[in-house]
Amino acid sequence: MTIDPARGASRPRGFLARLLAGDQLAGAITASFAGGILLLTSLLVFELFQSSALTRDKFGWAFLVTRIWDPVAGQFGALPFLYGTLATSALALAMAVPLGLGAAIFLSELAPARISDALTFVIELLAAVPSVIYGLLGVFVLVPIMRALGAPYGVGVLTAAVVLAVMILPFIVSISREALLSVPREQREAALALGATRWESTWQVVVPFARLGIVGSVFLALARALGETMAVTMVIGNDPRIHASVLAPGYSIAAVIANEFTEATSDLHLSGLIELGLVLFFLTVLLNGVARLLILSTTRRGTQHP
Repeated sequence: MTIDPARGASRPRGFLARLLAGDQLAGAITASFAGGILLLTSLLVFELFQSSALTRDKFGWAFLVTRIWDPVAGQFGALPFLYGTLATSALALAMAVPLGLGAAIFLSELAPARISDALTFVIELLAAVPSVIYGLLGVFVLVPIMRALGAPYGVGVLTAAVVLAVMILPFIVSISREALLSVPREQREAALALGATRWESTWQVVVPFARLGIVGSVFLALARALGETMAVTMVIGNDPRIHASVLAPGYSIAAVIANEFTEATSDLHLSGLIELGLVLFFLTVLLNGVARLLILSTTRRGTQHP
């Protein structure tokens, strides 16, 4: 077996030419960027894990199921904050998803183009409003309404959920609308040609076709709801206890970190707050992982042939 010297010598020159042309260099740079994201995430988890060593060693897994949060006595449990975070996010999704999906269907399928473009612009502006503005509106507008409806103080889990629903609504509407608009026109025309009404075409053909984008918008909104801090802190009541009524005050993970981190004097208190941040991080990762599995399963189901 003989080796052509000219062919062997051309390989380094070919690689150098491709490198100078930008293909290999661009691939290496973009790969380093992707690796940098993984590195930053790993460093974040490592730092949170190391900084929460005191509470992990003292309370262990009981930290997640303990109801007592008493910095004076040195007792820390995350259960009230887990409950407040999950309850407000779930209630917010229950209110925002039907409203957002209905608005997206109207804007993409039923509304005239001029009205759709104008309303879409307004909705996108709502997404850019700072959360503290929503919190102020909640304090001065929503809290008196909730007090008149029977909430003892006006602030509480349901109040925070309503504010969160308003905040995440623009994300659901905007992304769901784009997903619905991406459905090929041929799908609509085929349904109409078979005798379907416009609503039947929309609900039975367009919406199922765009379900992946709709599911993605819901979980993006959920991630926003889980991590919201300022607006929730202003209207949830900041009570580290679990109440049976959603009208009663509560607390969320992000709110307690924002309220107590600068005032924490003991190392154990700081460690407890950092472990709450670690719990919130893993909770977000878990929910996004479930969303990814859901999207993957629906994708496979959609590609299967009868």
